[in-house]
Amino acid sequence: VSVNHLKSFNNLAEVNALLVSEGYQLNRSGGEIKGNPNTLLEQSSTEADRIKIPFHCGVYTQVPSCYYEFALRYPDQTGRLFQGFVPASANQIFESTNHGLLP
Repeated sequence: VSVNHLKSFNNLAEVNALLVSEGYQLNRSGGEIKGNPNTLLEQSSTEADRIKIPFHCGVYTQVPSCYYEFALRYPDQTGRLFQGFVPASANQIFESTNHGLLP
């Protein structure tokens, strides 16, 4: 979700506050907000819900489904919003589905 295009929010902290007030769990691995204006990108994400999935050997109840990622992009030197990828932040965002399910 592009925070830059949300009309009711001024920053990512406001988005996160609404999500928490509505009962969503946020990914706090590496901090609730990953990145900063210096990297031209701030990101946060919800934790993935868990759903039941039938497998040949049984039904597992703690399988992560999907999560939502929120990004606030800052203008680069040309004045355009940064469209890049920040690997250090991305590694923490992927923690949204890592629930220690595998041995």
